[in-house]
Amino acid sequence: MLRVVVVAAAVVLGTIGCTSTKAPELRVLGVRESLRTETVFVQVTNPAKRPMRLTKLEYTFASQGATLSEGEVPLWREVPAGAAVVVEVPLDLDAAEGAVTLRGKLTTELDEIVRIFSVSAQVKPQ
Repeated sequence: MLRVVVVAAAVVLGTIGCTSTKAPELRVLGVRESLRTETVFVQVTNPAKRPMRLTKLEYTFASQGATLSEGEVPLWREVPAGAAVVVEVPLDLDAAEGAVTLRGKLTTELDEIVRIFSVSAQVKPQ
């Protein structure tokens, strides 16, 4: 009986571990300018059918192949299933020529499993 329970538990855990979770989606909503830095407002959407906790965003802003700014934003945000939240990302730059791209790694927890997703979004010039 114990052997059957162990095998059943292994099958269930293997199935949970193998299910593919869609990556969270990033979309730039806008940019707020100040004297030395700008803040990029990024919408993060949770496509999963369960709540997702955002814990960290490691990011790089680049334009025409050159890195403009990079850093890390610690996050402590819970995103309900199918919902979206707005994250503020600082952008340190004087002026960028052309389009700016945000690329990074978003660290999340989903069902107590840590997942890291590669994410990217375009920052529209103003």
